[in-house]
Amino acid sequence: MKSLMEWFFTTLGAVVVIYYGVKLLLFTRMLYPKRWFPLPKSFFLSMGEWAVVTGASEGIGRQYALALAEQGMNVVIMSRTKVTLDKVAKEISETTHRMVKVVVVDFTKDNIFNDIEEELMYLDIGVLVNNVGMLPSVIPRRFLEEEDLDQIITGVINCNVKTMVKMCKIVLPGMENRRKGVIVNIASGIASIPFPLYSLYAASKIFVERFSQGLHAEYKDKGVIIQAVTPFGVSTRMVRYQQTNVAMLSPRDFVKSSMQYIRAGDKTYGSICHMFLGWLLNSIPLKILHTESVLHGLQEYVERKQEEKKSSSSVISEA
Repeated sequence: MKSLMEWFFTTLGAVVVIYYGVKLLLFTRMLYPKRWFPLPKSFFLSMGEWAVVTGASEGIGRQYALALAEQGMNVVIMSRTKVTLDKVAKEISETTHRMVKVVVVDFTKDNIFNDIEEELMYLDIGVLVNNVGMLPSVIPRRFLEEEDLDQIITGVINCNVKTMVKMCKIVLPGMENRRKGVIVNIASGIASIPFPLYSLYAASKIFVERFSQGLHAEYKDKGVIIQAVTPFGVSTRMVRYQQTNVAMLSPRDFVKSSMQYIRAGDKTYGSICHMFLGWLLNSIPLKILHTESVLHGLQEYVERKQEEKKSSSSVISEA
């Protein structure tokens, strides 16, 4: 009996060591994406002639469109503001000499996808970036405290959830037929846990993550890469253009980093610093994160940052 127990605990210990050793190896791979997940110079262009980017008028979407054009792809940029899209199209065309197709669409609305499908018909689409998203409020709020709640619910579901699924439905058949393609779906780091005060937004982004991972499993053998990218802080209009730092990345830096992880699996944080933030967030017990004092502190912190931002903008405008 003693020898059996010794054998059991020795085997159990070995399994645990191997398990965590493999996890550590996988973790260290993420620190060196160029070495572990190298991309040929013509990787993106080899997927197809065209890239499609939703929410491309600014921020992350604009930078993805520009970066893919720099890789030699023609791009379709989509958003609801034509004036801004035209400026982005001009910038991309002049700096990369690639073709740019502008599609004006409001993704919070219903019955828009037949028109989109017609716009994309016959294009050899190799890359789709589902970036468009809607955050009801930068200031953390309880679900019932939102004004025009019914309108917000419809907008978030249409923009963050329905658009991604419908765009995949439009573009994926061509990729499956050609047995190649890349779909990048932008989720959010805060969806790593149930996130109070951003409940609706976080829930919509966990849908993006799970849908992407399931779809990747379905179509990876068809040669199609489908990846959820889950950033934390990126300085865009959604977060009122907060000052960049080691955790709050510029859209350009984040996109440059995230594109190195295209072959890293069905989910990535897109950058090393955000990967550490994800690990940290998942290491803190939810009982602590969900206490009233923590939630109140978060609310006060964000409100204070927004007030500081407003004050700073006012001083600049008066100077």
